[in-house]
Amino acid sequence: MINNILKGIQAYTGTFALISKLKLWKYFAIPILISIVTATIIGLSAYGFSDNMGRFIAKVWVWDWGKETFTTISTFIGGIMIVAIGLILYKHIIMALSAPFMSPVSEKIETHLTGIDKHNHRTTSFQEQLWRGIRINVRNLGKELLITLPILLLNFIPLIGNIASTVILFLVQAYYAGFGNMDYTLERHFKYRESIQFARKYRGVAIGNGIVFMLFLFIPVIGVIIVLPLSVTAATLKTVELLKNENLLNKDLSNIEKWKA
Repeated sequence: MINNILKGIQAYTGTFALISKLKLWKYFAIPILISIVTATIIGLSAYGFSDNMGRFIAKVWVWDWGKETFTTISTFIGGIMIVAIGLILYKHIIMALSAPFMSPVSEKIETHLTGIDKHNHRTTSFQEQLWRGIRINVRNLGKELLITLPILLLNFIPLIGNIASTVILFLVQAYYAGFGNMDYTLERHFKYRESIQFARKYRGVAIGNGIVFMLFLFIPVIGVIIVLPLSVTAATLKTVELLKNENLLNKDLSNIEKWKA
């Protein structure tokens, strides 16, 4: 697992140069715009709702003694909840809406890596790619929220709970971010459920890709601009390598029972 996480992180090396070499920046114009608009809306909403969430949680404490302390803790937890949910919504929205623009980028990178212009893979339209992106990310959003809410309860454990909650939440978000980035390549080769199985098998690579993705978001302004171009390129580089290692490139991928076994 750790080895695969490191591989997912190392895949970012040289991504900027590769994007420039293949003249891919023009394909990122609309996704970057989607990223900026989405980040702005969610950021303003999070700022406005964090205090309200804290006061809502504080109502659980009905006793007078310790009320002030519990309110302070609740406000802190409310802020974390809003930020966590905001990041979850942000990444799934931009990855879903950017799917039709990222898939061609992924395909051009794959062609560059393999040297094969005509791949034997699934051909999908703009609408199909958009629907696939929405379907994958809605599925991942639901699962991530179900996992996130119980983890947030760890914040009620002083110190250790806060640290553990933050680390686990970060890794969970990283996994689903990396999963989404890998699917831009998997979409051409696998159907919906088969892609999920592949991402699970290489969850370490997904986490590694997602770790850098999440760290980019902590860079003011620049982060939301470069996060998709670099993370999608890195995910494609690694996913194509994994497909090659599995002998799944240049074959009829309509039946992958052998691989699934």
